[in-house]
Amino acid sequence: MTLPTVWFLVVAFLWTGFFVLEGFDFGVGMLHKVVGRTDTEQRVAINTIGPFWDGNEVWLVVGGAAIFAAFPSWYATWFSALYLAVVLLLVALMARGVSFEFRGRMDDARWRHTWSWCLTVGSALCPLLLGVALGNLLAGLPVDADEEFTGTVADVVTGYGLLVGVTMLALCVLHGATFLVLRTTGDVRLRSHRVATLAVWPTALLLVAFAVWTPAQSDAPAVRSIAPPVAALVAVLVAALLLRAHRDGWSFGATAVGIGLTVVSIFTNLYPSVLVSTTDPAYTLTVTGTASGQYALQVMTVVAAFLVPIVLVYQGWSYVVFRRRVTGPPPPDPAVPEPGPPAPLDEGALT
Repeated sequence: MTLPTVWFLVVAFLWTGFFVLEGFDFGVGMLHKVVGRTDTEQRVAINTIGPFWDGNEVWLVVGGAAIFAAFPSWYATWFSALYLAVVLLLVALMARGVSFEFRGRMDDARWRHTWSWCLTVGSALCPLLLGVALGNLLAGLPVDADEEFTGTVADVVTGYGLLVGVTMLALCVLHGATFLVLRTTGDVRLRSHRVATLAVWPTALLLVAFAVWTPAQSDAPAVRSIAPPVAALVAVLVAALLLRAHRDGWSFGATAVGIGLTVVSIFTNLYPSVLVSTTDPAYTLTVTGTASGQYALQVMTVVAAFLVPIVLVYQGWSYVVFRRRVTGPPPPDPAVPEPGPPAPLDEGALT
């Protein structure tokens, strides 16, 4: 296996890991106002991802950096074509991050409502835009012989790209709902279970369309093009059965497999290309044609082999530490009277 192929697999691993981990963050962000009827319940939902969301976003940064370092031509062409989408993505990511920090800064209902909506909208835009971006790798963009994007904004909005974007959005909703079922108690958990049960079927229908359309976009062998999207669909259907059996951990694992295999489907159908050209198939960007030099890839491989296991162990440890369910403050005990005002001072007692 050549180093360019190794780094293509690394890129696929990073993007898959990002969607598996950040996917439930996006889902919780979209659902916290749905499963939480009161501010306390919404806070409980947000607290389930409090220890994880910023660390999970690092996977996106590293995934983009890996493309930049290992496949600079791919990075330049893809990101220049998606310039507007990247700007919107950055705004959505900033809105999410700021809302986590600012929502609880003031004890004001309007303030919290505003930042809750920023969290909801930002969490919905991110998987939608990223899904469209990944879908366009396979659907293709107008690229010329100089590896430059020659189209317009309208060329970026493709039918297949939109399907992938909406599918990723639905998968994140389902993934987030199963995570809330796993990490919460009481009414929040019951509502999350109801949302997850309802979200399974539209997600499954979208995956059926994805499983049919993806092989049609690809020249990959039949097994490589069909097996991953079909397996993703099966994983979501298994999640539905596990939800009905109230196997919280297993249902969350099944949705993680479903969203992961959906991303894997893009990369397995894309290889050995990295960006299909709709102008001329001869202009399609490939793994070997866009890779960095051999020495650069060797250095990157050594560094990654040392750092990646450390990061994986640390992040896995954080999930173990914060594995308990999140609960809200206990309700007041009606048998215990509220403390009244202090008794007046008896001046005679001081003489």
